[in-house]
Amino acid sequence: MSRRKLIDRWEVEDEAFWRESGRKVASRNLWISVPNLLCGFAVWLFWSVVIVKIQELHEGNPLLFDFLGPDGNRLSGDQYRALLYSLPAVGGLAGATLRIPNSFMVAITGGRNVVFLTSVLLLLPALGTGYALSSPDLPFSTYIILATLSGIGGGAFASSMSNISFFFPKRVQGLSLGLNAGLGNLGVSVMQFLLPLSMTVGLFGALGGEPQLLRRVAADGSMTSSSLWIQNAGWVWVPVLLVLAVAAWRGMDNLPGLRPNSTLRGCGAMLWLELLGLVGAAVGVFLLMHPFGLPELLRTFLLLVVVILATLALMRWATPAGTRSSLKRQFAIFRNKHNWVMTWLYVMTFGSFIGYSAAFPKLIKDVFGYVRVDEAGAPLLQQVSATGAPNPLAYAWLGPLVGSLVRPLGGWLSDRYGGARVTHWTTVVMIGAAIAVGVFIHEARSSHEPQAYFLPFLLLFLLLFVTTGIGNGSTFRMVPIIFEPSQAGPVLGWTSAVAAYGAFLVPTLFGMQIQAGTPEKALYGFAAYYVSCLAVNWWFYARKGAEVRC
Repeated sequence: MSRRKLIDRWEVEDEAFWRESGRKVASRNLWISVPNLLCGFAVWLFWSVVIVKIQELHEGNPLLFDFLGPDGNRLSGDQYRALLYSLPAVGGLAGATLRIPNSFMVAITGGRNVVFLTSVLLLLPALGTGYALSSPDLPFSTYIILATLSGIGGGAFASSMSNISFFFPKRVQGLSLGLNAGLGNLGVSVMQFLLPLSMTVGLFGALGGEPQLLRRVAADGSMTSSSLWIQNAGWVWVPVLLVLAVAAWRGMDNLPGLRPNSTLRGCGAMLWLELLGLVGAAVGVFLLMHPFGLPELLRTFLLLVVVILATLALMRWATPAGTRSSLKRQFAIFRNKHNWVMTWLYVMTFGSFIGYSAAFPKLIKDVFGYVRVDEAGAPLLQQVSATGAPNPLAYAWLGPLVGSLVRPLGGWLSDRYGGARVTHWTTVVMIGAAIAVGVFIHEARSSHEPQAYFLPFLLLFLLLFVTTGIGNGSTFRMVPIIFEPSQAGPVLGWTSAVAAYGAFLVPTLFGMQIQAGTPEKALYGFAAYYVSCLAVNWWFYARKGAEVRC
């Protein structure tokens, strides 16, 4: 199975064992896990960059990426911009859904096998996206399928965190899990910073395909153009994923009690669970792309309920008997009210972080890249010159960066002052920041010089990212205190899965409001939700006499 002998003893709570051999093995597995998870996040959310570049290419040449509406007609400007939000939304939907089966994979397949297979499976969206972006006449449905497959990277978080938790003793699990999660989350920022640079050069020669011509309007109204290898957004991950897959296979371990009797059978079980998750996600994608006459907002939330129930039902009834019995024991968390309370709170923190990460670049483009003008009494959008509008990809990576870096700070503050208290004050700041961002979006959309409002918008949005990061650490820290050990693991897996639906909800809601011409209302809606979280956290955990003080 590996160049090393199988580990036949693993007792990390034994200090002598930990010092002599456990620490070295655990560290090796952690530092191979981190870049694999980082790339998982990067592939999951690379649509946040791709849609910005698709939109720019289309505006310079409407024949490129000329997606049609459901009725077969060409889309208006706002309709086209709203449609593109559905790609990161679909990726977010699939990634969150795949976290549900990923929560249970390690015990069935073995950690090394799961990490290896995940990196191999990520080659599918990487290769497919590289090909699709080099052929800009493909239908929009092709991109929907590829966005669904990119969700494999989002689902990997649950299995990665589960795997690393087994390698470290409880006294250092906070640090080890924080490093795995925090550095893994950095994949979003790394991707948003490096991917635009990779598109400026033909990295793969003839194999990478021909560049597209990116046309921009200069300040004097003249047109400038440059070559853009947008397909590198997919191709660039292929060699990286191949190296990381080999590193996982050769350098990681399946721990005793967590490895299958047969490697082939264990890998087959992992692929089967992944397929069940993809089927659940496909149900959601189908409902997303077929309105059935339902109001958009109602359809969005109804879709989530259907997807989650369908995925749980598939796992409960379409898995082997041994797996079903294990899942049935862990499903006991659904009878605990605090599981639902913490799910509500974790959606606020991680759901906001991952959702804003997915939508932030395009939101900058849509708010500060256009001016509303009146022609014959009808409000129209006029593109701001390239020298006047901020480059969204020059700033968007800062949000995920600060949100990831401060996550350990949230855990540290919680250890010192209590998780519920930190969550309380974090939520207060989130409410104020979300309302303020909404106000500046409204002012920018009403102005003939929207870029004048960009700096306060950016600073307030970065504050919003900081508070989501601190809240991630504080709410994650609350779970082991509220729940007994046998339930804490499944609760962490479940809450992280549901919270990841923020990567679907936030872009979807922004897309709705962009089409309606009122994107600030999405921020006001998020602020209202944060108010409910403030009340829930105070009642159950932060007030004097609360049922659980944490």
